[in-house]
Amino acid sequence: MKKIKLLGLLAIAAIIGAGTAKAQNKPYETIVSGVKVIVQPSGNDIVVVQTAIKGGVQNYPAEKMGIESMAINALTECGTLKHDKNTFKNALDKVSAQVYGYDTKDYALISMNCIKSDFNTVWPLYAEAITQPAFNPKEFERIKQDAINNLKSNDAQPDAAIDKYADKVAFKGRDYAKDPDGTVAILQALTAAETKAYYNKILTRSRMVIVVVADLPRADIEAKIAAMLAGVKQGTPFTPKKEFFRVYKNTFSSEKRDLATNYVEGITSGPAPGTPDYNAFNVAMRIFADKHFLDIRTNNGLSYAPQAWFSTGTTATARFSVSTTQPDKYIAVFDKLVDGIKSKGFANDEVANMKVTYLTGFYYKNETNEAQAASLISNEVLHNNWMRSITLVDEVKKLTTAQVSDAFRKYIGNIVWVYQGDTKKVNPLLFTNGTLNKGDNPVSH
Repeated sequence: MKKIKLLGLLAIAAIIGAGTAKAQNKPYETIVSGVKVIVQPSGNDIVVVQTAIKGGVQNYPAEKMGIESMAINALTECGTLKHDKNTFKNALDKVSAQVYGYDTKDYALISMNCIKSDFNTVWPLYAEAITQPAFNPKEFERIKQDAINNLKSNDAQPDAAIDKYADKVAFKGRDYAKDPDGTVAILQALTAAETKAYYNKILTRSRMVIVVVADLPRADIEAKIAAMLAGVKQGTPFTPKKEFFRVYKNTFSSEKRDLATNYVEGITSGPAPGTPDYNAFNVAMRIFADKHFLDIRTNNGLSYAPQAWFSTGTTATARFSVSTTQPDKYIAVFDKLVDGIKSKGFANDEVANMKVTYLTGFYYKNETNEAQAASLISNEVLHNNWMRSITLVDEVKKLTTAQVSDAFRKYIGNIVWVYQGDTKKVNPLLFTNGTLNKGDNPVSH
């Protein structure tokens, strides 16, 4: 026990030291041509720049799902007005640099990564990809077919399929029901011209946030970004909409699939980014994930890899998933576990240990420039507070056992359950009328 406590103290000391070192690097924000630019000095020779375009699934209707993903992919896969695709990629390969993009349900991201000595070579390529994409029709058809193939492949993967099914059912009528990857039918109908027009519509300064993690002079950063933004329109003011997800009653939806085992996933409420319960619930779900794994796999042998996690975003939720041949036994164990926690709360040592584990992991994962940039971007877009990436350690350290337990009680209530597999092996009533069905989720928003 003393050894465990000593290791915990050493870990906390390391975290505090890391936080102090970061503070000495003096991150700052500046406004360039109306766009917020966040700069984190890196202390190394790597340069990472990430540009976010806010909105994600809020930017397009359901019948155009996938268009933003295609647009962001096309920036680097279809060449620019100055370089065709091969010339563009060869220039990056020559200096072992990266320029790529992807989108999420909340924002699209275009990133560059190079060594400091190559920054002046790579930056023009990055700026071209963002502001002068070619959307070459031939290359667009190529990446469209790749995207369609990936969709078909993912649908054949049970873990991916159950996630998409859960989103479709739980978020019906909401933006989060949209799949950023789209559908085969939608992608097949997309043209390079239509996708280019969509990209030009969302490429506005009002939707952009730029993060730089590098040791570069402020004047140089500001001058280069100002030049890149010169041709980008301001656009109307945009603030991502945050939606609270409340489940009024337990529900169960199923799809018959010929699978080796059955897949179950549940979705319920979670605190929105920027709200007081956010950090406490994050810690609570990490403790629950460990308990869930122990009870489902170790103690009862019901699944190889049961999972529980806090799915963050503009619509934040708690999620639980399992692959099992005995779904009815799973829900019985799950209900008993949740009821026990809601009745007794978490133990002091559980919360203390998870706080150390969480913060140690947070700093470990944020050792690279790229991870630091991603953390700054997500905190700015979702929490409207990039400094949270710097101050998180102090906020989590202050959490009490009561706060963590209360956050779990507050948000874990009724659940939207979905199921794929042999529908003859599951009793839906056990999911809709289980021990958790004791009234509406007490959260009021």
